[in-house]
Amino acid sequence: MTLRFLQLDVFADRPGGGNPLGVVIGAADWSDASMQAFAAWVDLVETTFLLPPTAPSASYRLRIFTPSREIAFAGHPTIGSAHAALATGLVELTVHGLMQECAAGLLPIRARGEGAQQRLFVQAPAARVLARAAAAIAKLQPLLGGIALGSMAPALVEGGRRWWMAELANEAELRAWRPDHGQIAALAKGSDSLGLCVFARAEDPGSGYQLVVRAFPAGVGIVEDPASGAANGLIGAYIALSDPSGPLAQGYRVSQGREIGRDAVIDVEIDGDTRVWVGGRTHLVIDGALHWPEN
Repeated sequence: MTLRFLQLDVFADRPGGGNPLGVVIGAADWSDASMQAFAAWVDLVETTFLLPPTAPSASYRLRIFTPSREIAFAGHPTIGSAHAALATGLVELTVHGLMQECAAGLLPIRARGEGAQQRLFVQAPAARVLARAAAAIAKLQPLLGGIALGSMAPALVEGGRRWWMAELANEAELRAWRPDHGQIAALAKGSDSLGLCVFARAEDPGSGYQLVVRAFPAGVGIVEDPASGAANGLIGAYIALSDPSGPLAQGYRVSQGREIGRDAVIDVEIDGDTRVWVGGRTHLVIDGALHWPEN
């Protein structure tokens, strides 16, 4: 059976700057094992499968696989898959946007702009702080010792995914930082988290972004993520909770991935009720036929 396979670049102003994603359309009859085998063979950070919805209010159902396992939610696969569903005519955008059904629940998606400049945003799952301040600092001290921290205390935050996070005081130091990836892997394993994401406020007001983010998801075997929607959703939620009257409390633009040769652009919008939306542009790079055994 011939299916459709797309490869997209997510969270980038131009192809090649963001996070790649594979999307399969038409695999409703595939087994879990076939999906996992294909995701392992493609060997992208994530591969998704666009499927018919089971919830009446959903536009489509999405399953997300890393090369080693299925996950409930991730940001760049969600945004890229929504773009693929629209680009291929699988769904149409309504005045209410789209509704994605996935293992993390029903997640609304909204659009800003039109055509090539269109940006799609997903409402990130609700977040909660599991540890902060002294408890978090104690866990992160072996990694961050000697680095000046920012105004917000480090924390462990959960919402769709679980991340340790810390604000650093200086953008230049953040960009130049060479962390101990073995320590991050141990931290991730010991806390059942993805790993560590660090962020700093932009030093140049004219840079076009307000926050710089680096994410190290050692918990899933990735050294550094070029563009992480889930991590940025949790950072946005933590900012909304920790600094509700600050300059970033209504939203901001993120620069991520330059340290590993990318140039991702991620937009975070925070509604008045502290709901966090993460989005950006997506580019369709490859559109072709897929021939793969079902079992």
